[in-house]
Amino acid sequence: MTITKKLLTSAIASAMFVGAAQAEISDNTVKIGYLADMSGTYRDLAGPNGQTALEMAIADFGGTVNGAKIEVVSADDRNSPDSASSTARRWVENENVDLIAGLVASSVTIAVSNILEENDKLGIVSGSAASSITNEHCTPNHIHYVYDTYPLANGTASAVVKEGGKSWFILTADYAFGHALEGDVTRVVEENGGEVMQAVRHPFPTSDFSSFILQAQSSGADVVALANAGADTTNAITTAGEFGLTQSGQTLAALLLFLTDVHALGAQSAQGIQLTTGWYWNMNDETRAWSDRFMEKTGVRPTMVHAGIYSSTMQYLNAVKATGSDAAQTVRKQMMDTPINDMFAKNGFIREDGRMVHDMYLAQVKTPEESKSEWDLYDIVRTIPGDEAYRPLSESKCKLVTQN
Repeated sequence: MTITKKLLTSAIASAMFVGAAQAEISDNTVKIGYLADMSGTYRDLAGPNGQTALEMAIADFGGTVNGAKIEVVSADDRNSPDSASSTARRWVENENVDLIAGLVASSVTIAVSNILEENDKLGIVSGSAASSITNEHCTPNHIHYVYDTYPLANGTASAVVKEGGKSWFILTADYAFGHALEGDVTRVVEENGGEVMQAVRHPFPTSDFSSFILQAQSSGADVVALANAGADTTNAITTAGEFGLTQSGQTLAALLLFLTDVHALGAQSAQGIQLTTGWYWNMNDETRAWSDRFMEKTGVRPTMVHAGIYSSTMQYLNAVKATGSDAAQTVRKQMMDTPINDMFAKNGFIREDGRMVHDMYLAQVKTPEESKSEWDLYDIVRTIPGDEAYRPLSESKCKLVTQN
């Protein structure tokens, strides 16, 4: 065969592949639904800025994949499993949505993941924390990308116990996320020789934490731990400050604290708090460069959730491109087969239970004197390797995991 014929044959084969790839993308459109709390307790940590991160990824990808256009629809889940389920069902059954992204409240995620499994569509969870999402509530139709309660406990709770916080009072948001975090923290505290004296659950969301902080003070526990997030956490920390909780000798442990929370509290109020995070904007040149672009669009620095939404969207679109398909199982398998190396994670990977494993970080909020700028808020104390941070598969209850 001559070189000309070889080149012609190669060109025809390539064209056939691209044509087949386009044909496998339904309606010649990849449609992404962004579902998150856009107006309530979790607005700042994900919310509208999470959609901006998603749209940044689509723009950076080029706006199309294998000739198919990429569309985005969005909705406010109102932190309601019923509202979110109604939206998700309409999207996947009537509006040809291929991927649901965002997903913040764990109760919302668990409800939506069931609908995704029923309809064999894909979800990427970036905001939810409950480790049960890839444990007893795992499905073959969702990926848990940014963080969960297991490393939050392994990071923050373990560090606080080792520093002498032996007796604990846990204040817990009364829904799936809070319950999971309370359970994971209790395990870590007890494994490290501590004791949970009392666990009290508060309604989600709550604006007045006075009675709960008074209970915590009267408990006499060394550590008052907050197993909540977003506005609930900042409200509880503010109330604790007003009641002089730390001045009386108790340690306040925020088990899930976001950059936006610390910024809202201010370094003066939040200084010294230890927390576990999956990412920080000021870690290196790569994270800073992306964060500068994000801030130009939003006016704020990104949380780990915003960064995770960008990263996971790019990983998803790359998988669609590589396979020429938007079929959920085809794309999920490709994502599992592809290591994650970008500004969000190095050597990350997606396990069979849907957990994206990557390094986590124990951080401490800087003092006002240490902070060099408005968003210069964390010192990274240590890196928690991914294989140490997340629940080992040997302990998994996920139906997708084959136990040896």
